[in-house]
Amino acid sequence: MTERKLLVTSALPYANGSIHIGHLVEYVQTDVWVRFQKMIGNRCHYVCASDTHGTPIMINAKKQGVTPEELVERFRAEHQEDFKNFHIDFDYYGSTNSESNRVLSESFYEAAKRKGGIAIRDVAQLYSEVDGMFLPDRFVKGTCPTCKEVDQYGDSCEKCGATYNPQDLISPKSVVSGDTPILKESVHHFFTLSKFESVIKAWLDAGVVREEVRKKLGEWFEEGLKDWDISRDDPYFGFKIPGTDNKYFYVWLDAPVGYISSTLDWSKDATLTDEIWKGDDWEVHHFIGKDILYFHCLFWPAMLAAAEYAMPTKVNIHGFLTVNGEKMSKSRGTFIMAKTYLEHVDPEFLRYYYISKLSSHIEDIDLNLEDFVFKVNSDVLGKFINIGSRLASIVYKKCDSTLTRSDTEGVALLDELLAEAENVKVLYEALEYSKCMKLIMGLADKVNKYIDATTPWALVKEDKEAAASVCTTGLNAFRIIATYLSPVLPRITHDIAIFLSLESLKWTDLGTHLNEHVIQKYAHLAKRLELEDVQKVIQV
Repeated sequence: MTERKLLVTSALPYANGSIHIGHLVEYVQTDVWVRFQKMIGNRCHYVCASDTHGTPIMINAKKQGVTPEELVERFRAEHQEDFKNFHIDFDYYGSTNSESNRVLSESFYEAAKRKGGIAIRDVAQLYSEVDGMFLPDRFVKGTCPTCKEVDQYGDSCEKCGATYNPQDLISPKSVVSGDTPILKESVHHFFTLSKFESVIKAWLDAGVVREEVRKKLGEWFEEGLKDWDISRDDPYFGFKIPGTDNKYFYVWLDAPVGYISSTLDWSKDATLTDEIWKGDDWEVHHFIGKDILYFHCLFWPAMLAAAEYAMPTKVNIHGFLTVNGEKMSKSRGTFIMAKTYLEHVDPEFLRYYYISKLSSHIEDIDLNLEDFVFKVNSDVLGKFINIGSRLASIVYKKCDSTLTRSDTEGVALLDELLAEAENVKVLYEALEYSKCMKLIMGLADKVNKYIDATTPWALVKEDKEAAASVCTTGLNAFRIIATYLSPVLPRITHDIAIFLSLESLKWTDLGTHLNEHVIQKYAHLAKRLELEDVQKVIQV
C-alpha cells in the first residue's frame, strides 16, 4: 500500500486561559487519529500552536500587569504541559505571534488585495470613551432587542438565540468599565467573501465535510455571503495591517494562517511547506469544534484560494462536551480544568471514555461521572487489562516466564482476532471511534471466555505444558488487542510491550506470534477507578 502523507491540525487554543476537559475532546480525538496513522505506516505530522492575538488577551494582560507577550507565553507553556500529561503528542507546537506568521499573514492579505478581495469603507461601531477603544461584540452587554432579556452579549442572545449587531442592543454597557458607549465611525478593511463563493462551493461539494455539515453551510450561501471585517482599531494586540498606522488584522485572519506558519517553523523548509500546502501529494486534515465551522469552511478556504494555496482535504467536526447531561458549569463544579483532573484520575481513562463516545458525527458527547467509572472499570480493567493480569503470574511462576505455542483451538482464536484488523483500521480512519472500541472490547470478551473455559490456573497443576499453551494464546491475544488500543491508551500499551519483552507494539507485527518467548515480571498497569476519585475533581 502506498504511504500517505498527512498534515494534521487541531484548532489553536486561545492563550488567555487554562485548558479544561471540554477542550480535550478535540485534542484526544486528533491525537488518536494521528497515532493510528503513524502506527499503520503513513507519514503523518501533527502541528498546533497557541492562538495569541485579540482584545481579550490585551485587556487580561493589562489587568495582570504584564505584557501580552508575557501572558501568552505563560499560557502557551501551561497548555503544552497539560497536553503532554494527557499524552497529546504534537510534532510541533508554535505560536501565532511569530515572525513567520506575521510575514505569511501579510502575504495572504496582499494576495487577496491583488485579486480584488479587499474592500475598505467606513463603519459605525460602539466606542467607549472611558476605555479609549472600540468594543468588540463580547465586550458589550445590554438588553436583547428581540426578547428584551437583560445582560446579553453584543452578538447574540443566550435566551432567544437572536443574532444582531452590538449597536442594536438596548442600553449597551462596556464589559470592561461599565461605560455607556457611543457610536463612532472608523475605516475598516473587509474580505469580500462573495468573490470566492464558487470555489468554496466546489470544495465543499468534493466531500471535505459530512453531508449534514454541507447542508448547514448551504444556509449561509442562500442568505448570501457577507463581507468579513478583518481589521481592528488601535489599541489591539496583533499584527499591523501593511500600509496603515492604527489598523490591525482581526485575530481570525492570522490564526488559521498559523497552521501554515507552524508547518514552516516545524519543518524549517519552505519548499516542503509549499509541497504540503500548495501541492497534490499531501493531505491536510483539520479537526475543529462545531462552534468555529464558519471560519474553517467559509473564510479559511476563501483565504487559501486568494493566496493560491491548496484546499484542505478534510475538515473533521465534533460537538461539545456536557457533564452529567448539562453544559459545563462553574457553579456546579463541572467546569473542570485539565490540571484538576490530573491530580486525581489517570489521564488515559478520560482518553478511553471520550473515544468510546465519539463518532464521525457532530453530536455533543456527555461525560456522565457514574458511567465513566463503570465503563473504565468494565472495559479497560475488566475486559482488557484483566487478560494480562490473569495469565502473567501463571507464566512467571509456573512456566519459567516462557511462552510456548498455541494449540489448534488457540490458533483459531488468534486468527479470529487478526481477521478484524482491517475493520479496526476502517473504523479508526473514519473516526468511528465508538464502534471501534465496541469491536475491540468484543474481542476482549472472547479472549476472557476462552480463559474462563480453559482454566489455566487449575490446568497448570495437572498439565503444565497444556497450561503454558493456553497462556501463550491468551498473552498473544493480549498483545493483539493492546496493539489495536495503542492509539487510545499509549502509556498502558507501552507498559504492556515492556511486560512482553517487546520494543513496541507494531501493526506490522500483528500476525507474528510470540512463541518460545520469554516475558518479564508483570507490573501493575492501572488502578481500579472509584467514584470518590472522580468526585474529587468536582469542586463546588
